[in-house]
Amino acid sequence: TKTRTQSLKERERERRKNMAISQDHNKAFGWAANDKSGILSPFHFSRRENGDNDVTVTILFCGVCHSDLHTIKNDWGFSQYPIIPGHEIVGIATKVGKNVTKFKEGDRVGVGVIIGSCQSCESCNQDLENYCPQLVYTYNSRSSDGTRNQGGYSDKIVVDQRFVLSFPDGLPSDAGAPLLCAGITVYSPMKYYGMTEEKGKHLGVSGLGGLGHIAVKIGKAFGLKVTVISRSSEKEREAINRLGADSFLITTDPQKMKDAIGTMDFVMDTVSAEHSLLPLFSLLKVNGKLVTLGLPEKPLELPIFPMVLGRKMVGGSQIGGMKETQEMLDFCAKHNIVSDIELIKMSDINMAMDRLAKSDVRYRFVIDVANSFSSAL
Repeated sequence: TKTRTQSLKERERERRKNMAISQDHNKAFGWAANDKSGILSPFHFSRRENGDNDVTVTILFCGVCHSDLHTIKNDWGFSQYPIIPGHEIVGIATKVGKNVTKFKEGDRVGVGVIIGSCQSCESCNQDLENYCPQLVYTYNSRSSDGTRNQGGYSDKIVVDQRFVLSFPDGLPSDAGAPLLCAGITVYSPMKYYGMTEEKGKHLGVSGLGGLGHIAVKIGKAFGLKVTVISRSSEKEREAINRLGADSFLITTDPQKMKDAIGTMDFVMDTVSAEHSLLPLFSLLKVNGKLVTLGLPEKPLELPIFPMVLGRKMVGGSQIGGMKETQEMLDFCAKHNIVSDIELIKMSDINMAMDRLAKSDVRYRFVIDVANSFSSAL
């Protein structure tokens, strides 16, 4: 009996030791917003245990998306605090479950906007997990077991292998990170709305920010004629000489807008602020398509007359499924397409958010996560 009691005590000590080790392994560190002020500050939390189908990713870089800013400030009305943003994640696979076949430890990988879906609905069966009714976002969401999901402004993340992407050798980790959201957001509608079916079609890109500048690069790689549409002439030289746009259209110049009426096959609207769609409709040819990608806080007014009288179409698009996102990464690696970035430390994030709100960035902030947290930890 004494021996049995000692054995039970030893087992209990071993169990507690293993629990402590497991809990220590699950500890994570990031920067979170705790209320709608949107101020981000250091935050300790726990990730789930790495399951049989999971990949644990040590995060190297994370892009700063305009959606991050909207979410931490609860602009859309469904934020659940505390929130660690970030869904443009590039890192190293440091642990893989026994059922993981797509990745091994040491692989460079990406994690984008989504980390879960039902895997059985019509959308999922068509590789359109991004439209699944049970879609799970990388942050500001809950998994099926009720676990709160936190994003990439943190040292690590645990993700089911189906929602982890292989990051091509030809893409740099820092400037390639924004492709995981901004890149697929412009790539997917180009494919779906037929922009890539015939070279030489004319695409107007409204707004030259995080989405717009990548739309110019990908559009040119697909063989489109690309015109940047902007309120200001400040970015004209950069749009043409640096990004490769064919022309630049200033919306505040009445004569140039008049001359451009009916000249474009497609217009991609990347503007996130409240604005009028009427000038963009006027630029389209008969049968032209206006694709809206920005997410303003308030609804936009839809001008019916120019749409009906010109047989024009307005549509939207949200990122892409996992298969298409991998296709986009491989395409960008082949054509040397990356984001133009400003690399920052995590401690600079609140300053970066203030600048992002003023559109004061060329063209995407990316957080150097690994170097930011190595000293803090």
